[in-house]
Amino acid sequence: MITITHVISMILTLILVSFVGIYSLRRVKSSSDFAVGGRKVTVPLIMGTIVGTLVGGSSTVGTAQLAFSYGFSAWWFTLGAGLACLVLGLFLAKPLRESGAVTTPGLLADDYGERARLLASVFSSLGIFLNMIGQILAAVALLTSVFKIDPLVAAIIAVSSVIVYVIFGGVWGTGLVGTLKIFLLYFSMIVVGILAYQLGGGISGFHTEFAPFPWFSLFGRGVSTDLAAAFSMLVGVLSTQTYLQAMFSGKSVQASRRGAILSGLIIPPIGIAGVFVGLYMRAHFPTINGGEALPLFVLNYLPDWVGGIVIATLFVSVIGTGAGLVLGISTMLSQDIYKKMLNPRGTDLQVLRCARVSIVLISCLTLLFVVGNINSLILKWSFLSMGLRGATICFPMLATLFMKQRILPEAGVVALFIGPMSTILWAVFGSSEVDPLYIGLAVSFITLLFGFFKQARIISRS
Repeated sequence: MITITHVISMILTLILVSFVGIYSLRRVKSSSDFAVGGRKVTVPLIMGTIVGTLVGGSSTVGTAQLAFSYGFSAWWFTLGAGLACLVLGLFLAKPLRESGAVTTPGLLADDYGERARLLASVFSSLGIFLNMIGQILAAVALLTSVFKIDPLVAAIIAVSSVIVYVIFGGVWGTGLVGTLKIFLLYFSMIVVGILAYQLGGGISGFHTEFAPFPWFSLFGRGVSTDLAAAFSMLVGVLSTQTYLQAMFSGKSVQASRRGAILSGLIIPPIGIAGVFVGLYMRAHFPTINGGEALPLFVLNYLPDWVGGIVIATLFVSVIGTGAGLVLGISTMLSQDIYKKMLNPRGTDLQVLRCARVSIVLISCLTLLFVVGNINSLILKWSFLSMGLRGATICFPMLATLFMKQRILPEAGVVALFIGPMSTILWAVFGSSEVDPLYIGLAVSFITLLFGFFKQARIISRS
């Protein structure tokens, strides 16, 4: 049960986070400052942007929810996220930072033309939007568990908080608050993870309660399902504007690389904590809603003042991820659609205003979808989102970075369209035995391969 100590502790934590967010407003004087921090962002802020966005409702509330139902296969979200960040830092940070791009669609447009900009913006935004739904669902689960309020009221509070979080400071707000969030989140998840492990009697205690399969297998939902989830995380992170935006923003290649690598190392342990909480709550409270596993554990087993900090941190974590995602969409809409296509002569102030208006509109649209899907599985939206983003961006972007001007531009445009469309159509009409992501990636790869041979033939003739 929520106490006055919980509330005071939560309010003090939220005041601290809000102060950092308001401070970030001082750093924003142009649309470039808002989108990429004037390319002056340091390693801690890059980590704050990546971890602050990746580690949110799906990594905490969502992981505990999935572990409540399936056990250790819930770890794939943070495992896949960590691996993706390592790949991002080791192999892609240098070409991304040196590209001078502000958005991923802009990067693709340099090689494939303006139609590529439009397609990449639309499908990437759709993919990120699906993840936004998952984050707001996590916030609803958290708020309804703690305060026993109506889900619609909780959804309105969550969406409003997302807007306030990012609308003023942009990437500076996401990075600065994200950096603070890393410390708060690690403190919170280490506390709950260790406590759940101890209360459950350690590994031997959990083995007494649960069978080896599916509870202690990374493939508890089936090998194909869980491998697809891991793979969708990998290609999804490598194809998401928010994380690539962090690479574009670094003050140097080294800063971008180190920020991504350090993010990859610190993300996976957070998932383990969520898994142990989910298992413990399944063993002792099997009738609860899985989405309430983590917040109810905090309220029942932590000292009130610590519990207040943890609940506030989880809320900020969920809202921060939603804010980072909506920032990615607003950047593409303002920079690629508005500035490049709708109003090329627009002033910098108009572009900045467009970005902020986009944040409000996207957040409100998210609310409409959440209301109709209150009880759906949080990680379902996250994995679907990553898959759609990956099918759209992954191979066309890799071809741009490492095979520049060696792919026929028309093939790049076609890949950006039929890759995600194949994923969507297969998800609706295809066999459930084959993940839609594989279909979209295969179609995209074959199209680009054809474009490579066609371009090589044109070059040889000339």
